[in-house]
Amino acid sequence: MALCVPACSPAVRLCQKLNRLKTLEDDVMATSLKRCLSTLDLALLGVGGMVGSGLYVLTGTVAKDTAGPAVVLSFLIAGIASLMAALCYAEFGARVPKTGSAYMFTYVSVGEIWAFLIGWNVILEYMIGGAAVARAWSGYLDSIFNHRIQNFTESHVMRWDVPFLAHYPDLLAAGILVVASIFISFGVRVSSWLNHIFSAVSMVVITFILVFGFMLADPANWSAREGGFAPYGLSGVMAGTATCFYAFVGFDVIAASSEEARDPQKAIPIATAISLALAATAYILVSTVLTLMVPWHTLDPNSALSDAFFRRGYSWAGFIVAVGSICAMNTVLLSNLFSLPRIVYAMSEDGLFFPIFSRVNPVTKVPVIAILVFGSLMAFLALIFDLEALVQFLSIGTLLAYTFVAASIIVLRFQPEKTASASGGGGTKTDASSMASPNQPVVPSDPGMTRSETQTLAQDAGELKEYESFSDKLQLVEREKAVRERRAPGMLKACWEPYLGRLLGDCEPGDVVTFSVTALMVSAVSLCAVVVFGNSHLHLPMWSFILLVVVFSLAFLISLVLIWAHEQQNKTKTFQVPLVPFVPGASILLNVFLMLKLSLLTWLRFTIWLAAGLLVYFGYGIWHSKEGLRELQGNDVSARYVVLPSGSLVETVQNVQPEGHTHTHASQTTHTSATNDPQANR
Repeated sequence: MALCVPACSPAVRLCQKLNRLKTLEDDVMATSLKRCLSTLDLALLGVGGMVGSGLYVLTGTVAKDTAGPAVVLSFLIAGIASLMAALCYAEFGARVPKTGSAYMFTYVSVGEIWAFLIGWNVILEYMIGGAAVARAWSGYLDSIFNHRIQNFTESHVMRWDVPFLAHYPDLLAAGILVVASIFISFGVRVSSWLNHIFSAVSMVVITFILVFGFMLADPANWSAREGGFAPYGLSGVMAGTATCFYAFVGFDVIAASSEEARDPQKAIPIATAISLALAATAYILVSTVLTLMVPWHTLDPNSALSDAFFRRGYSWAGFIVAVGSICAMNTVLLSNLFSLPRIVYAMSEDGLFFPIFSRVNPVTKVPVIAILVFGSLMAFLALIFDLEALVQFLSIGTLLAYTFVAASIIVLRFQPEKTASASGGGGTKTDASSMASPNQPVVPSDPGMTRSETQTLAQDAGELKEYESFSDKLQLVEREKAVRERRAPGMLKACWEPYLGRLLGDCEPGDVVTFSVTALMVSAVSLCAVVVFGNSHLHLPMWSFILLVVVFSLAFLISLVLIWAHEQQNKTKTFQVPLVPFVPGASILLNVFLMLKLSLLTWLRFTIWLAAGLLVYFGYGIWHSKEGLRELQGNDVSARYVVLPSGSLVETVQNVQPEGHTHTHASQTTHTSATNDPQANR
């Protein structure tokens, strides 16, 4: 067995590198960016990210092809489902007010490799999302002028027929992205005011649609003569929910802006709640008006609202709707261009991406290079790729980010309290015992034990024992549990001790929760795979289908119960998701289900992009990670604690030699802690 340890040590070290966590500074509010965004600014950013072209296109498409007038229920259920993911983002944004959104949250609680992959996929999502919105913006404006822009480009510039590419270069879409990138590089205040203007116009147009639309409403359009309220039944409502869920993608821009918020602990949760409520209300009311104005089966999916007013004899209203649609798409465009450079900046700041993108302009206080480079890449995508080819790739990275953020909330909530809040914002400090001076008595960091109790534990040791750290010594002393006044986070609750104590009582705090979260993810993927593919692709017999659904459902529920049976961290001053782990667990299940509903081609493209990300990480990120450099700096000295038979504590410190070198030149110093035993101080 001993011979196996050296052979396995490189693999163990690699796993430790891949799963190392980000260490937050004591003052998490310190930043090179400018903290100037208010709650209103953040709320309007969130509304702008969610209420875009989907309000003018998605409502008509889902109503006609999927759910009928019951699209109202689809948007309501989708809004509630999105709320579960939004709550997780709100808690993290308040506790960790750093830019980077899902990337940062995963890095703090899950591990480095997972954080990089989340950030890498979110970068692609924002690039494709922005390019797709720019193409839609260009197409909508072109349709107003009877496609004269397209005809001129094809006749006088160029035209090609290549698969997955547009038939002509969309210069208008690329141009609007370049112009928007330049404006955003002027600073966060300029971006915020632009978003205010477009959001205000969009909300005025939405108000006009609602007021004028309800005046033209005809309840007979929901009657049985027109097919009824839910012509496609419950299955149509749920299918519409899966599509409408993507309309609420965009609230993560609020969390991505937390490093530029004045008071992120309060502003992030409030802005998230306000923006999601406004967006859900807008989608529900507009879909209600639309299906009451004209029969749902006669809607034009491409321009449902404009066509509805035209058919009721108010063609002039179509121009107002067009203005609102363009302004709404502008807000989504700004949201993508605002969030993308900040995620790139966060990854560069941590050493996982090229350092040039972490440079902040001293005047505008924004990462100008990241904005211009990735804005140009987004413009290039919009220039040559077809809108349909771009949209097919959307959503998978966002859903994956939602899943990891929900899992991170569970891990963080049940994590042993190894850090302490520094400034009300979740800052970290090194454990007290590890920072003790060699010349001073070493005091344990466990808040449930006093200094005299610790000395008693040390004096009760009757033989010479050696431990790698002082915390290891405390965990192995039998009397520690007896003097513990309260249970630490990650430990089994007292009420569950009689039932699960023998099975789980000896586990380290947090270990059972970590294992249960892994089991939760595996069972969620298995359950959703059986539900999605069981009858269509796998052709399972009914008995085996039901058996697998029951087994994986029980595994999912048991994992949730095991997590819930452990102590959580005490309530903090910042916002916390209610009903943990059940709300994040439900969010994980929904996100996995929606991911498995995506096409095989989408998964293939996602795998290729993931492989490219792994090449970047193992070729650059893992070697330049600041957490890795911090570990190397911290490993210059190694400390060992020895308990003498008398009960006194001895700390030995020796220099660490590089691998392959002997320790013959290692110097050792020994310090004895003060105890009440006179023999120990002799």
